[in-house]
Amino acid sequence: MGLLCIFLSGISARAATYYITIAGLGGEPDYEQRFQGLAGDLDKLLKDSGGDLHVYTVSGKDVTRTRVNDIFATVAREARSDDDLVVILIGHGSFDGAQYKFNLPGPDISGNELASLCERIAAKRQLIVNTTSASGGSVAALKKSGRAIITATKSGTEKNATVFARYWIEAMRDPAADVDKNEAITALEAFQYAERKTADFYESQKRLATEHPQFEDTGKSDPVRAPSTESNEGLLLSTFTLVRIGQAQRAAADPTKRDLLAKKEALEQKIDKLKYEKAAMREDEYKNQLTAALVELARVQQELDK
Repeated sequence: MGLLCIFLSGISARAATYYITIAGLGGEPDYEQRFQGLAGDLDKLLKDSGGDLHVYTVSGKDVTRTRVNDIFATVAREARSDDDLVVILIGHGSFDGAQYKFNLPGPDISGNELASLCERIAAKRQLIVNTTSASGGSVAALKKSGRAIITATKSGTEKNATVFARYWIEAMRDPAADVDKNEAITALEAFQYAERKTADFYESQKRLATEHPQFEDTGKSDPVRAPSTESNEGLLLSTFTLVRIGQAQRAAADPTKRDLLAKKEALEQKIDKLKYEKAAMREDEYKNQLTAALVELARVQQELDK
């Protein structure tokens, strides 16, 4: 139990999550309405979800380079190293074979520029969900250790408008996305839900799929479509809580239970991490650490249930 106690002693219940959602240039009225609607839905969902979330959303006529820079500057001033950052891009993107750009009114913003904005924010754990066309072309510029990248397309050459954003947002409010039933929807669960729904959409429409969602969360590999304990792809996403539901959502809003909730989620993250580390551990060491974490998780859950 010694290592587990040390692990739990470092938990901060006050860590916050900063959400920056940007709905870019639509170009046509239908797309403008769609992108603004998706951003508005996500903004409401996040603000209604409770917990220590700081939500910044910009869309429509407010989307300018200046406004985007101002939002990132605000978060850079406020966020601490133990906070989480989630950036969600909704709209159109382009890729010229070398550089990805996110379409904004006026000058577009490149993948390198977006990476630079994120670098100024102290949060050590970052997630960028790029739901635009050609978003696969942004991975090279954005990826780094501690930052997970999810894209709607597998490359910069998939240039048609995407539907992934719709299902990403749906995942964050559908209890079915909570596969392990721990009342916390992780980025990996949301990705797997949205990836499956995206594929189902094209199949139901009897259309050839023009987007193939993928992720990269080690900072050193090519994007993949499924987690792997061998490469550690999926580990960061599996420990990145997006929203809580049910009892966990109520606990996040209850000052008397926030510390317990933080311990519960840290233990769940510890268990997920152990699964990825199993191959490199002695069997007895793995079993001892897993058992200790499961016993402590049961105790903490019992306290939360009171």
